[in-house]
Amino acid sequence: MSARSLHRFASWRAAGFVLAAFFLAGLVLSGCGGDAVGAEGRPSARLVPPAEFDGAMEEPGRVTVNVHVPDEGSISGTDLWIPFDEVAARKSELPDPATPLAVYCRSGRMSAIAAETLAGLGFADVVELEGGMIAWEGAGKALLPPGTS
Repeated sequence: MSARSLHRFASWRAAGFVLAAFFLAGLVLSGCGGDAVGAEGRPSARLVPPAEFDGAMEEPGRVTVNVHVPDEGSISGTDLWIPFDEVAARKSELPDPATPLAVYCRSGRMSAIAAETLAGLGFADVVELEGGMIAWEGAGKALLPPGTS
């Protein structure tokens, strides 16, 4: 095989890797919005913008949980603070799984993990703040300072 042929083969191969990477990224990102489906096909959460999350928090019986660590503030009306990585271990502090929940963190990464955990614990009605407290503040809504609730 000539040097020119090798170069052309390497170029096509590199292009194939780039296309494959974009395809995989698309698959991964397509699962980051809307109604997520967790392990074993259970719905894990409805991802909602700040205005809708605010309304959900006001629904009678819905419990709001801040899952962000470390404490960087909270949304007024928050009922519980349980670190995202302690949700399963602190199950006894959560209400009955039939209780609707609203979960949030600073940016959305930790609440996504908590929502998966909550689905695994049997919670079927979970709303998650899209973009977390960053989006909340971006929508002009206030946060309580760290150490208050």
